[in-house]
Amino acid sequence: MSFASKHVTWILIITSALILAITMGVRQSLGLFIAPINHSLGLDIVSISFALAIGQFMWGLAQPLFGAVADKKGSLGVLIAGALLLFFGLALTPFVESDFGLIISLGILSAAGAGAGSFSILIGATSKQLPANKRAFAGGFINAGGSFGQFVFAPLSQAMISAFGWVSAMFTLAASTLLTIPLAYVLKPSKEAKLATKQASHADELKLSHQIYQAFKDKSYLCLHAGFFTCGFHIAFLVTHLPGEVALCGHEASVSAISLSLIGLFNIAGSLFAGHLGTKYRMKYILAVMYASRVAMIAIYLLSPKTELTFYIFAASLGFTWLATVPPTAGLVGKLFGTRYLATLFGLTLLTHQIGGFLGAWLGGLFMNHHGDYSWMWYLDMALALLAAIVNLPIKEEKVTLNTP
Repeated sequence: MSFASKHVTWILIITSALILAITMGVRQSLGLFIAPINHSLGLDIVSISFALAIGQFMWGLAQPLFGAVADKKGSLGVLIAGALLLFFGLALTPFVESDFGLIISLGILSAAGAGAGSFSILIGATSKQLPANKRAFAGGFINAGGSFGQFVFAPLSQAMISAFGWVSAMFTLAASTLLTIPLAYVLKPSKEAKLATKQASHADELKLSHQIYQAFKDKSYLCLHAGFFTCGFHIAFLVTHLPGEVALCGHEASVSAISLSLIGLFNIAGSLFAGHLGTKYRMKYILAVMYASRVAMIAIYLLSPKTELTFYIFAASLGFTWLATVPPTAGLVGKLFGTRYLATLFGLTLLTHQIGGFLGAWLGGLFMNHHGDYSWMWYLDMALALLAAIVNLPIKEEKVTLNTP
């Protein structure tokens, strides 16, 4: 297969990173709208948390589904459809009048749209045009784009909410998602790349359904799913309920926005570092260390005085591993099964990630409603992170021999 030149490689990687910056930046800022929606629409925190939890699951479900389409038809149509879904989902939110309406707008439409313009589609589309030794770095760089989006969008969203109200802020976020459409055309593969992919497809008779079946028989792939489940639980709980935790400790909403922004900023460094380490060390050990470090971070946070500085340090520390798990996880999937169906197979791990995300977002609201704080969620989060660190250790980092039916 022919691969892109160095110049074209950078264009592909940067474009993918910019698309992810928009879709992830918008998505990861929605926790800032919980309190305004609660006050304006009269929906309680459990209802809003449930809608966002549905969104966590839908974001994950969309990725293998859209990934399968992208693997067969290309990423352009998927990215455009995603941008439109994300736009309409956000734009409809100020008009909802019920729990069901919020589930449709934020839980289904916007979440599915963000999923269509997220990791599996972007990393899959880019990796197919890159040699194997560049894929881990590309995954890290693209992932850093999502973190940069969070760094930019979180404080910007809070500033707009404070200055113009949450409705204007939501419309502005909706409009920004349309910027991904012209960027999507840059990722359209050249005629040479299309021909090479078509030839490789004919040479390899393994069908997608059989590839998925064999993947789920592989213990290493299942271990990746188990670890990623915890990652989703952890991230969704924090991105949804960190503003609530900050408010419980008596701090202003700006502390939440700065904390979310710091998570994004430090994950840029973490993602690039993880992508670099993936070219030198076994990726399963990188993942194990990341998950184990979260146990220590949460324990230190719980034992610390809840000052503004504590939240900023906690956010910066967590940010370094936040979504830095994505490059080694995607790298391992590619290492095990190749890149032909990478968008689908990695998308399936993200589905498991978001099943954890659904529980993290929803249970956070339930614990808050019943206990008045998030203490037991923190303890559960620590236990799951420790299990995730352990479950990554048995992974075998070698290409799986696949039997053609």
